[in-house]
Amino acid sequence: MNNKTLLENLRCIPDFPQKGINFRDVTTLFKNPECLQIMEDELYDLYKDKGVTKIVGIESRGFVMASALAIKLNAGVILCRKPGKLPAETIQESYTKEYGTDTIEIHKDSITEDDVVLLHDDLLATGGTMKAAYDLVKKFNPKKIYVNFIIELANEGLNGREIFDKDTDITCLLEV
Repeated sequence: MNNKTLLENLRCIPDFPQKGINFRDVTTLFKNPECLQIMEDELYDLYKDKGVTKIVGIESRGFVMASALAIKLNAGVILCRKPGKLPAETIQESYTKEYGTDTIEIHKDSITEDDVVLLHDDLLATGGTMKAAYDLVKKFNPKKIYVNFIIELANEGLNGREIFDKDTDITCLLEV
C-alpha cells in the first residue's frame, strides 16, 4: 500500500533501543489526524468484508488502531498485554524478540470458537511478538485469524513473515 503521506510522516530513530536498530516510530502517525484517517480507512478497506468480530491489539501501540478499527467494524477489542497487567484469569505465551525474551497474555474469556479474529500491532520485524499472540489466539480455536501491521521491515533482512505458517493471512500498510 505504502501511502506517500504515511511514509513522509513516519519517523526513524537510529540506534534505539540499542545500537544498530533503526526504530520506526509510529507515534508521528498517531499524532497526525490525516495519517490516522488514512490508516483507519486502509484498515477498514482490508477487513470490512472479513466478518471480524474481535480485534486483538498488541501492547501498547497496537491498541490505538485496534480500537479505532473495532468501532468502524462493530467488533470487540481484546488487549494482549505483558504479564500482571490484566485483572482476570489469563493465558500466556512466551517468545524471543530482537533483543531479549518476553511473555504476553490475554484474558481466558476473551475469544470464542465463533469469533473471527484480527491481530494488530504496529511493526513486523522478527515476528516474535505477533507469532506468540497468534499462537495464543489459536488456543481458542476461532473460525479465522487475520494478522495486520502498520509497518513491515521488509528490507532489513529480519524475515518476520517466515516464522508464520505459509497460509497465515498477513497484511501491512507500509513496507520499509
